[in-house]
Amino acid sequence: MIPFFNGAHVREAVSPEAALEAVRAAFIAYARREWTMPPKIYVPAYPEGDFRAMPALGAGHALLKWVTSFPGNPAHGLPTVTGLVLLSDATNGMPKAVLDAGAVTALRTGAAAVLAAETLGRTDAETAAVIGAGVNGEAAARTLVARGRHVQVWDIDRTRVEEVAERVGAEVAPSRDEALAADLLVTVTPGRNILLEEGSLRPGQHASLMGADGPGKAEIAVEELARVRVFCDDWEQASHNGDLVHAVEAGVLTRDDVSQLGDVLIGAAQGRTSEGDITIFDSTGLAIQDLAIALAAMERAEELDLPNFDL
Repeated sequence: MIPFFNGAHVREAVSPEAALEAVRAAFIAYARREWTMPPKIYVPAYPEGDFRAMPALGAGHALLKWVTSFPGNPAHGLPTVTGLVLLSDATNGMPKAVLDAGAVTALRTGAAAVLAAETLGRTDAETAAVIGAGVNGEAAARTLVARGRHVQVWDIDRTRVEEVAERVGAEVAPSRDEALAADLLVTVTPGRNILLEEGSLRPGQHASLMGADGPGKAEIAVEELARVRVFCDDWEQASHNGDLVHAVEAGVLTRDDVSQLGDVLIGAAQGRTSEGDITIFDSTGLAIQDLAIALAAMERAEELDLPNFDL
């Protein structure tokens, strides 16, 4: 019998703090080459959106996430991100669980954003803000609140941001500019427009850029990337499908200019070097993060009232 975790089950099984620790362990395992992750495959259905197939292998398990990104869906009452996560036993190939991809994606996105902020931000950072109050932005705000931070949230949709702020225990930012000035900034926009122009980040700030996770997207100007310290989740993926691709194509950044978050966590790369550093984290979303959340959910499977099906 194969258990199915719907979105509510995933959220019940894995708290934001548990998600952060699971994702931290996944970055470390990947940096140590204990976990492997073949390249993400994009199946474009533009201009409406795209499909993504994301495999990973680690901790005796294999995973495949089949997930979508259709930014126009909310206008039609549909979620931007949908899909399924399939978890299998890597010793015999047998399926172990099926999980809702939207909930898994939100949890690991929020976890990665905050993990990067806490790893690369100033130790005395006081203010935190999230730009974008969609599902993944809400997850980032919820994770920041769970870590004991006072959080402001901003979105062009006033009704949505008020609802999200109330649900997660944050407050609505008075303006976009005030949110952009936070010590720890998380951006989770559709990536259709540049949010951070040249000179917009001030000394000491950190920004986790979570929205530009596919071809053609960008949240930060190439000129701004050229003047800050740059980190990413995975160089191969980010240099082809993230914010970094624009700077790489322009000849502004090379592999030597960018450190991976996992390498910082294991001490193989340097993180923040001074209180005045401006740091950014370019996230494209890794299947190892999804595997971490799926495994964390499985630890609670027997405690939940899960539907099961027989293949």
